[in-house]
Amino acid sequence: MSEAASRAAAADTVARAAATPDIELPYSELGLRPEEYDAIRAILGRRPTSSELAMYSVMWSEHCSYKSSKIHLRTFGEDPAGSAGKMLAGIGDNAGVLDLGNGIAVTFKIESHNHPSYVEPYQGAATGVGGIVRDILTMGARPVAVLDPLRFGPATAPDTSRVLPGVVAGVAGYGNCLGLPNIGGELVFDPCYAGNPLVNVLCVGVLPADGVQYAVASGLGNKVVLIGARTGGDGIGGASVLASATFEDADSGERRPAKRPSVQVGDPFTEKLLIECCLELFAEDLVAGIQDLGAAGISCATTELASAGDGGMLVDLSAVPLRDATLAPEEILMSESQERMCAVVEPAKLDRFLQRCDRWGVGAVVIGEVTDTGRVQIDWRGERIVDVPPRTVAHDGPVYDRPRSRPADLDGLQADDPARLPRPKTADELRTTLLALLGSPNLASKRWVTEQYDALVQGNTALAAPADAGVIRVDERSGLGVAVATDGNGRYCRLDPYAGTQVVLAEAYRNVAATGAEPAAVTDCLNFGSPEDPEVMWQFERTVQGLADACRALGTPVTGGNVSFYNQTGNTAIHPTPVIGVLGVLPNAAQRTPLGFVAGTEIYLLGAAARPEFGGSEWAWTVHGHLGGRPPAVDLDAERALAAVLIGARAAGIARNAHDLADGGLAQALVESALASGVGVAVTAPDAEDAATALFAETTGRALLGVDPEGAAELARLAAGHGVPCDRIGTAGGTGVTIDVRGQRVEATVGELRDVAERTLPRLFGVDDGATA
Repeated sequence: MSEAASRAAAADTVARAAATPDIELPYSELGLRPEEYDAIRAILGRRPTSSELAMYSVMWSEHCSYKSSKIHLRTFGEDPAGSAGKMLAGIGDNAGVLDLGNGIAVTFKIESHNHPSYVEPYQGAATGVGGIVRDILTMGARPVAVLDPLRFGPATAPDTSRVLPGVVAGVAGYGNCLGLPNIGGELVFDPCYAGNPLVNVLCVGVLPADGVQYAVASGLGNKVVLIGARTGGDGIGGASVLASATFEDADSGERRPAKRPSVQVGDPFTEKLLIECCLELFAEDLVAGIQDLGAAGISCATTELASAGDGGMLVDLSAVPLRDATLAPEEILMSESQERMCAVVEPAKLDRFLQRCDRWGVGAVVIGEVTDTGRVQIDWRGERIVDVPPRTVAHDGPVYDRPRSRPADLDGLQADDPARLPRPKTADELRTTLLALLGSPNLASKRWVTEQYDALVQGNTALAAPADAGVIRVDERSGLGVAVATDGNGRYCRLDPYAGTQVVLAEAYRNVAATGAEPAAVTDCLNFGSPEDPEVMWQFERTVQGLADACRALGTPVTGGNVSFYNQTGNTAIHPTPVIGVLGVLPNAAQRTPLGFVAGTEIYLLGAAARPEFGGSEWAWTVHGHLGGRPPAVDLDAERALAAVLIGARAAGIARNAHDLADGGLAQALVESALASGVGVAVTAPDAEDAATALFAETTGRALLGVDPEGAAELARLAAGHGVPCDRIGTAGGTGVTIDVRGQRVEATVGELRDVAERTLPRLFGVDDGATA
């Protein structure tokens, strides 16, 4: 007997499960706790079959069920007063959808693929792109852009040299092959991410406002069709298992983890065909419901579709096309092979549906139908191996209110204010500090990474990295556009998760406003350590509450996102790292405000005066290796007022360039604006407690704005009307950056600054050639 035949013959059936209640199943090896296994037995009134156990184990994993985060995520309001646009889909759907008017809607979402990207950097990152693209496609949208906020261990660590190039190549390889512009993101280094890189990917899509698709299986007799790639052994339990466990055997990032489940293998060319095929199916109204196969594969798609519907589902698992004929039914159910979707199709439309799939060269096989049983029933070679109530698998899994406690070291950390650290005073010291910050891995130019991505493909990109936010045109007729920014700051959130998260949201909000777009909605990727650690859960609760409160204050609803727990090695967790994406709306993408200085314009500093706020700052970390104190204070009313001025300046046609002040303070913002266009600037920094505060403090709610001299009066009117401080600090032009500050002058040429900024990453990860060409 062949291996495939013997495994099929050994399939554990429902009848056998009922007749053999005392057979021990390996539930703990699949990540289930004893009480969870007992709950499954109570739900079914018998022991589960091995296939049912596989389904419950992946669907009740932390990654799929959100069992430790659900009670906290309910804090998010879906439609705060003042939000721009109308929400068509939100939390609980595959991605949030915002109606922009005139029949056009956008959808966007951010997801993580952290653990797979540590195990296999290229495929982990590549399939992270593929997965979030399918989430967007599932809503009925054409994917139009991606962003990739990334975090790694120390830039000089050997394991960072293993992981980072592979991750960047994976993001580039998959996104470029799909023809999706990569318009922004982040690259951050910190020791807390050694062994636990964060690979978060955001995707934006465009769809007709009346064309939203939903993951629902209704309509008795409707067919269940599996489309896309064949199912293989890659990624069995991959994302769902990897994202629900820690790596226990890694030290200093030099040894690979001992626990190495399979990572999915992506094929972007198959995904491109799948995208075009699905969009045609949607346009011809051939789909009654659809769900992508991501984490948990067929287990997820079938139970989620049935759970959201009004009936049940009967599936013939032996009809699933396989790449590996030796797969057991449990493995088929758990496989996370990529580039697959599950659609619900009316019988009268089935032939045309299958014809369209054949036209695109996309495999399509009927594997079942919608029933009125209220159960998901799955057969294998004529035997019933699954018979479950779908909601118990997909939506009504365990929910934990885990213990929470304030970190024992937090009071000491907050008391260790970096104000005690020596600050630069002389012109030479200030210049040396500016160059040290500029050349540090976190603030240096990211061109070595971004030049591996295609930012301009499709011809709709109006702004991309290093701009504050990426801007993409979503309607060719009107020029309507959206701006998207992602931000995160683990150090701020380590010092105060509530306040730090609000600073992160404020920066993403400010970045979008700097382009002239009106911030409209939020998506988040919440990256944390183990939820079984009470200190981690305290950080998580405070983060969620901080984000929820700030979103209500800013009028930006949380439309959905992702929670990634177990980002730790042994007992050492990463800093709490909420990565927040903000989407804003631009009436015309061509009228966006760019980053770089324009010669002849007057440069204004908008916002409050700099305060000596160095807790968690780049200055404290880069110069002194210090983490302590508190993050800078955030005034959300002031952020809304600042955004109104930036948006008003764009609408009035007076804004020539804009850039928010954040990491590295005023000095870094001036340098980045000069490098973006090659145009220098001469300014006098507003007075502050001392020169270091004026140049390097990370006081929030501030932005640079360049206007022509004739626009000064309109800017003054806008600023006064919104109560925003507005100081003219200098003029753009020339080939150098000159900053007068408290009687000192700091000077450097744009060429010198570019050399410092662009040499760092190539020397670490590429070739040591200065990389200024």
